[in-house]
Amino acid sequence: MNVLNVSSLNEQIKTLLESSFSRVLVEGELSRITFHNSGHIYFTLKDSTSTLKAVMFKGNATKLKFQLKEGLKVILDGAITLYKPRGEYQINCFSIEPAGHGALALAYEQLKQKLASQGYFEPSRKKQLPKFPSKIALITSASGAALQDMLRVANTRYRALEIDIYDVLVQGESAASSIANAIIVSDTRDYDFIVIGRGGGSIEDLWAFNEEIVADAIFRAKTPIVSAVGHEIDWVISDFVSDLRAPTPSAAMQMTLPDTNELYQTLDSLSSQHTQLISQKLQSSKQELSHLYSLYSTHSIEKKLEQKMQEVKALKESFSHAITTRLNVAQNQVLNLQKMLESNHPKFKSKKGFAQISQNSKVIDISTLNVGDEFTAQSDEVSISAKVIKRENII
Repeated sequence: MNVLNVSSLNEQIKTLLESSFSRVLVEGELSRITFHNSGHIYFTLKDSTSTLKAVMFKGNATKLKFQLKEGLKVILDGAITLYKPRGEYQINCFSIEPAGHGALALAYEQLKQKLASQGYFEPSRKKQLPKFPSKIALITSASGAALQDMLRVANTRYRALEIDIYDVLVQGESAASSIANAIIVSDTRDYDFIVIGRGGGSIEDLWAFNEEIVADAIFRAKTPIVSAVGHEIDWVISDFVSDLRAPTPSAAMQMTLPDTNELYQTLDSLSSQHTQLISQKLQSSKQELSHLYSLYSTHSIEKKLEQKMQEVKALKESFSHAITTRLNVAQNQVLNLQKMLESNHPKFKSKKGFAQISQNSKVIDISTLNVGDEFTAQSDEVSISAKVIKRENII
């Protein structure tokens, strides 16, 4: 018996596998997906008990029309081959198509991307819902639990409301057109807003709300639309297009309708606040009035006249005092001048050695006389006519 090395054995196994399984279709769930820089995609295909390694080379990977995601159920078209360096067999995928749940998920993502690119989800086009609606429409199954939940919450929260019910199919092939037609009709009847919804279910059960015909009807509606489909974890296309998304049908009523009991409490609170505010305003007005009265008293004509009279009185007293002071000063000056005059008058001078020099009856300074000038020297008792014989400057 021949002894084979590992490479030779792997080569024979590779040949056997590739000749026996040159074309296979395998269904399974995607796992451990790796997008290599080379453009190749490596992943594992699994079911409940087994796994199979797989590779999709760049040439085939570029032809994929959807993104491979963890957990997506697919059908692989490929051939079994052996990777000799590790002795591992794998499937070389030529193409991949979604299967079962995966097909719906793919369709969902494709429509979502399409509508997003057309502006269906833009926040700027979302319409505001009124805070106190008077008339609304519910588009749902008349026999479903979702309707009863919505009516119960509405009756509890806000009874002053008119509700019209549009019975539609919410599941099955005709459900999407049934829902879309109800939206179009109700949009013409002046509702404050419209709620479309149903209870929870599988992605297949909720699929009508993922149809493009429903998305178009919501997008074109002039009335605000609330999407209330399934449970909180369920997201459908109508959630993205609508003006408001509610996680459940009953939550839609809680989100859109005011709570009457809460309104009563709010009114009581506002009444108390209003009373307190009025009281504060009155108190503030009283203080302001008192302040204004004080200012008026301070700046009134009577007060100003009184102030002016006080100022006039002060000025009068000041003026009288100033006049008295000036008179006293003037009197003192006169007395001083009188004393100076008296002290300089010839009759008060010493009688020895002093005489008044005059010329032509006019008192002159002796220094003005020159040799030959005639003058009169006069004392209290004697007047002498004289002539300058000699003049000498002492200094």
